[in-house]
Amino acid sequence: MSKILYVIDNNEKTNYNYEIVEDTIIYHYAINSSSKVEININKEEVKLIYYYNNINYDNNEFSIDINHNKENTQSEIYNHGVNVKDNELVFKVNGKVNKNSSNCICNQDNQIINMNNGKSIICPNLLIDNFDGVSNHAAYIGKFKDEDVFYLMSRGISKEVSYRLLLNGFLINSDSIEMNKIDIFLKEIEKI
Repeated sequence: MSKILYVIDNNEKTNYNYEIVEDTIIYHYAINSSSKVEININKEEVKLIYYYNNINYDNNEFSIDINHNKENTQSEIYNHGVNVKDNELVFKVNGKVNKNSSNCICNQDNQIINMNNGKSIICPNLLIDNFDGVSNHAAYIGKFKDEDVFYLMSRGISKEVSYRLLLNGFLINSDSIEMNKIDIFLKEIEKI
């Protein structure tokens, strides 16, 4: 059984520090916020899954450092942002595996959808001092595919509702979420 945490930022600049000593899932939802997160995985055989979902209206930056301080640890990091206006959204994502931390898995998946002509930047970094492990990162910046919107519209769904469905699927990316804990975030999606 994993420990599950929910974090919601609303127009804030916040720093978070986590010391992970058991399997943990963190759902972090941000509305027009900048956050700096530091995560230290400090026990062997521990898995971290981190979901960061951001609705962005102004210039904001999300920075996260994941430090694998023990052997046989795993991190799966999923960062999704929607840049609503013509603004800037920056993701700085650092996965670090220390020299004494062998057999670690350190993965990142970073995506930003621009709804207009905003500027988005993703800096995915893997700082690996131990070569006995697996590390991967991915980065995508763009718009929803025209084919996806067209497909939904061909089924009788309006363009506005099609985008809302795509946003829900992109930002609420797990079926195990307790929806009542993220009400404010769900209401914000409806406004886009």
